[in-house]
Amino acid sequence: MSPSWTRARHADRAPFLAARVAIVRALRDWFHAEGFTEVEPQALAFSPGAEVHVDAFESGGRYLHTSPEFAMKKLLAAGEEKIFFLGKCWRRGETGPLHAEEFTMLEWYRADAPYERVMEDCVKLARVAARAANASALRWRERSCDPFVEAERLTVREALVRYFPLPERGGGALSHDAFGAAITRIEPHLGHPTLTLLYEYPISEAALARRCAHDSGVAERFELYACGVELANGFGELVDPVEQRARLVEAMEEKQKRYGYRWPIDEDFLAALAHMPPASGVALGLDRLVMLASGARHIHDVLWTQP
Repeated sequence: MSPSWTRARHADRAPFLAARVAIVRALRDWFHAEGFTEVEPQALAFSPGAEVHVDAFESGGRYLHTSPEFAMKKLLAAGEEKIFFLGKCWRRGETGPLHAEEFTMLEWYRADAPYERVMEDCVKLARVAARAANASALRWRERSCDPFVEAERLTVREALVRYFPLPERGGGALSHDAFGAAITRIEPHLGHPTLTLLYEYPISEAALARRCAHDSGVAERFELYACGVELANGFGELVDPVEQRARLVEAMEEKQKRYGYRWPIDEDFLAALAHMPPASGVALGLDRLVMLASGARHIHDVLWTQP
C-alpha cells in the first residue's frame, strides 16, 4: 500500500476526511447549543486510568492519558457543570481496523444528571453524525444500523440470556475472563438494525461507576453499539472516595497479576471526589463514529495522518 501522503492515497480517503470535518463541526455545534463548555485537560497524567487491559505510553514517570476522565472529574469538583473534550488520547498496542494507538476521544460530563440522560445524548449524537455525513444509516462491513429509530435497551443479564446462555445466568456470576469471552460473543448481535444501549454491567466490570440503587451487584455502566461495534462507554459516576480507592486498588492488583505492572493511584483524583457532585459521563470514539457514518473501511481512512 502506498504511503498516506501520496496524492492518490489521499484522494482515495478524501470523502471520509470530508465527512470527518462535517461531523466534528456538527458535534461541537450540538454541545455548544446544549450549553457545554469545551475543556482542554493536560495530556500528561500522573495515572492514566483504571483499565486492567489497557496499556499506556509512559514519559518521565508520567503517562499520556488513555482518557481525560480523572482530569475532567477534577473540573467537576472545581465547579464546572457541563463539560466536553474533543481531542487526542493514546493506548499502547491497540491496532487494527477499529483501533489506533493515537485516536480521538469525545468525552462529556453532566453534573447532577442521571446516566439515562447521557444515554440519550449518545443516541442524539449518533444521529447528528449521520446527518452531517448525509448518511441514512451507519454501516460497518455487512451490517447496517438506522440511528433514527428508537434505540434498543438491553441489560447485560438480558443479553447473556439471549445470546450466551449458560447455567450462570446473572452477569455477576461470571468470572472476569468468562465475562470477557461472553461479551465478545454478544457484541456481533448488538447495534443492528438499530442502536443498542447495553447497560447494568457487573460491579467487577465497572471500576469507576456507582452501584445501581435497585441491585448492588450491578453498576450504572452502559455501552453504545452500532453494527456490532462499541462506540461509547458511559457511567453514572462513582463519587465515594473510599469505595473508589478500593475499586482502583482491586483493578491494579488484577493488572499486576496479569501483566506484571500497575499504574499508581491518583491521590489528587480521590481527594477531588469528595467535592465532586453526582454526575454522569461518557467517552465516545470519534474515529469509529466517523467510520460508521462515512462508510470507511479502516480507521486509517478517517485519520488525517498516519505514522
